[in-house]
Order: sequence, then C-alpha cells, then structure tokens
Amino acid sequence: MGTVPVDQDGTAPEVMQTAVALDGDGSCIAQARHLAAAFLTRARSALGLPVSQRSVELTQLVVSELVTNARKYAPGPIAMDLRIVGDLVEVVVWDSEPMLPLARGADPGRVGRHGLEIVMAVADGFEVSREPVGKRVTARVALTDATDATDGARSG
Repeated sequence: MGTVPVDQDGTAPEVMQTAVALDGDGSCIAQARHLAAAFLTRARSALGLPVSQRSVELTQLVVSELVTNARKYAPGPIAMDLRIVGDLVEVVVWDSEPMLPLARGADPGRVGRHGLEIVMAVADGFEVSREPVGKRVTARVALTDATDATDGARSG
C-alpha cells in the first residue's frame, strides 16, 4: 500500500475508509461509481475536507475503469476499498485473477483496452501487487487540483 503520511506533530492523519464486496454482475460498475461519489461527498461534509468536483469525477473514472477490468478479466467477486489518506483518495480494487495487468503502449488505432492507460494518466499514484489469492490494484487521486489552489489565490 505504501506509507501513510504523517502530520507535523508526528501522528498519522485522520483516515476515512469504506469497503464493499461487489458480486461482479453488470450493475457492479455503476454501484462502485455511486459509492465513490457518496464517499467523497461524506469526506467533504463530515470531515470538512476540500474535495473538488474534478476529484470526484476522476475518482469515479478510476473506479469505473478498475472495476470494469476486474469484472472483465477475473472470475468471481470483486472487493473495493476507498480511503482518504492525507490529501489523497486511495481506490483499491481486489479481484481473484493473479495475472497482473499490463498497460499497453499508446495506439490511437486500438479500439478499447485503454482503461489502465487512462487510470495511470489521471492518478497521482498507481501500483499493483499479487495477493495470496488474486491481485490488488491501488490508484491514488488528489482531493483537490491545481486550479483549486489557483482559484483560491485569485479570489483571496
């Protein structure tokens, strides 16, 4: 998973987390996207975190691509964890297929199979690890973006 950021006082920052088991049917992708949006909305309202609309949309895109890949290439259930760690949301998707995904080289003529490329392009961090059963794919998305900071500087 990587290291957990530490606050200036040496303590770990507050972490908000949710997990869901998805059955892998056709509705699981939409279910996962809705869960991600609701999770980030709760992070904004319950913890007062600055969560940009762009972050919500990018997180839903990452969730959609990772759950789609799990559904398409792995038999059985899918597990998804979402957590806020520092100024990032971590999207963790587990599936039962041990083969690690491979991002393909850019090919504008290829139809489909660009999901991993998309995730890697929009994520602030990406890693894949084999598990005793299957694999775990983790992508991290910033809760705010550069335009948020720039807009705040202009208005202040």
